[in-house]
Amino acid sequence: MTDDEYVIEADGLRRVYSGGFEAVRGISLGVRRGEVFALLGTNGAGKTSSVELLEGLAPASGGTVRVLGRDPWRDRAAVRPRIGVMLQEGGFPSDLTAAETTRMWAGCTTGARPVAEALDLVGLSGRAGVRVKQLSGGERRRLDLALALLGRPEVLFLDEPTTGLDAEGRRDTWDLVRALRDNGTTVLLTTHYLEEAESLADRLAIMHRGRIVTAGTPAEVTARRPARIRFTLPESVPAARLPLGLRAGAQGQRVEIRTHDLQQDLGELIDWARASDVVLGGLDARSASLEEAFLDIAQREQHGPEDALVGGGHRDSGDNGDHGDFEDRVVGVR
Repeated sequence: MTDDEYVIEADGLRRVYSGGFEAVRGISLGVRRGEVFALLGTNGAGKTSSVELLEGLAPASGGTVRVLGRDPWRDRAAVRPRIGVMLQEGGFPSDLTAAETTRMWAGCTTGARPVAEALDLVGLSGRAGVRVKQLSGGERRRLDLALALLGRPEVLFLDEPTTGLDAEGRRDTWDLVRALRDNGTTVLLTTHYLEEAESLADRLAIMHRGRIVTAGTPAEVTARRPARIRFTLPESVPAARLPLGLRAGAQGQRVEIRTHDLQQDLGELIDWARASDVVLGGLDARSASLEEAFLDIAQREQHGPEDALVGGGHRDSGDNGDHGDFEDRVVGVR
């Protein structure tokens, strides 16, 4: 298997629970060797059900899944020694110390790292003799990660890896994930922290109602959303002097413009302001964020039909065609 080939593959993957509820509805994805891939989703989107299929913890109801070229459910004896899994909750005996827990787990792991090395990787060396029940929530998450790394996995599954960690612990975990990736480990993670996905992921996918509705690099996903320009017009500027057809709202109110050509439209706005001797108060121009893309999907879940998530008519859905004149991209004056 070369570095360019997928080490995690799913094609038309489905998971149906008893009673007929379809949690995963035909998703397809591929993760390359040495890549960090983030699987995000709205509440109940099916990402945990999907990851369990990829980890080989449950059989697929339909479609195919391959990890390191094998079916992780049917060929678990061959796949499990080569992967690491960090679940949302480890469920380890509370009376064992961190070192005893790691030693116990190492006894079930082929080619396990030394206990001290595993604990040092996640910053728990100084807590090795502390019982699990006395560890903080964040320290327990670090212990979960240490156990997932015991077997030097080629593929690492991380389910909400930084939940409960403080800011320093979260950054340390990010640094560790990057170091693992740089050494060739493939990482698939789920997270509710969009900043985490934006910072770590080489590529990502966002799920909604059991389907993947958008995927790509973080830059590609955010580029499908319009950038925004915000400013306040001085009260001395009459409405008739607003630029490029803006003729709405009262003087002195906040203006927001959304655009798919930030550089061009910001330049036009600044040229107008300079020529008109107008100061644009609180001028703020920025590209869309991953959070905005995610929230757009979540809001459509509440207010629009399911098909609108993938459909092509919406101008903010990733359409690369003509987006109209500058004035058409004005959201409003408020």
